[in-house]
Amino acid sequence: MAALPDGIDWITGGSSGIGRALALRLARAGRQVAISARDGDALRAVAAEAAGLPGRLLPLPLDVTDAAACRAAVEQIERAHGPLALAVLNAGTHRALSAATLDLADVRALVELNLMGTVNSLAAALAPMRGRRKGQVAIVASLAGYRGLPTAAGYGMTKAGLINLAEALQPELRALGIKLQLVNPGFVRTPLTDRNPFPMPFLMEPEAAAEAFFRGLASRRFEIVFPRRLGWVLGLLRRLPNRVALAATRRLVPRD
Repeated sequence: MAALPDGIDWITGGSSGIGRALALRLARAGRQVAISARDGDALRAVAAEAAGLPGRLLPLPLDVTDAAACRAAVEQIERAHGPLALAVLNAGTHRALSAATLDLADVRALVELNLMGTVNSLAAALAPMRGRRKGQVAIVASLAGYRGLPTAAGYGMTKAGLINLAEALQPELRALGIKLQLVNPGFVRTPLTDRNPFPMPFLMEPEAAAEAFFRGLASRRFEIVFPRRLGWVLGLLRRLPNRVALAATRRLVPRD
């Protein structure tokens, strides 16, 4: 196990789901964590949950689709609390996408938040880290990025893009002294997954996911996957010949 770097942490998408659970886990470990999301009231409620823990949570409302706001957020964190040590880029959402309609507004919203919101946050976090040649970044993608899955075309497209982004940048950032990790969760019980109308295999509770996430951050692994059993299944699907894989995913097409 490797130690987490000294300094303040930053989590985007920190008001609910995995982001909230990880923020609280880091606070239990004595970390100081800036948590960002668009809903300031929700962030303050999460920060209040950390009262009495060894660390503390600092609400920092932010819309990650605004690149200038992301840069200002990192500057504010460093000015008030010191060097940014760990950035967990977790903000994202899901919208089901049907081939029958292919709603362009939904696709654009997914790209702006899941993909460009992560890139905006990444660029902001890397700016001071490159100067110090030190820091750690975790990009949260998804196991849905391994293979195209029916109704997840837009979501999976953005998450596959994040997987490619992390794989492409890791060698360069490592040479600069910055640790980059890719996080691929499966199904975790969150407000988003609560809306899913289908069975979710190996569904994890947020606290269990946060523990797996925390241990992964403190490891030397590039890719952090949880739950592992679903990772094995979708990893196999990723490697199957297209003829076989597409025959399998065809069974997932919703029936009218």
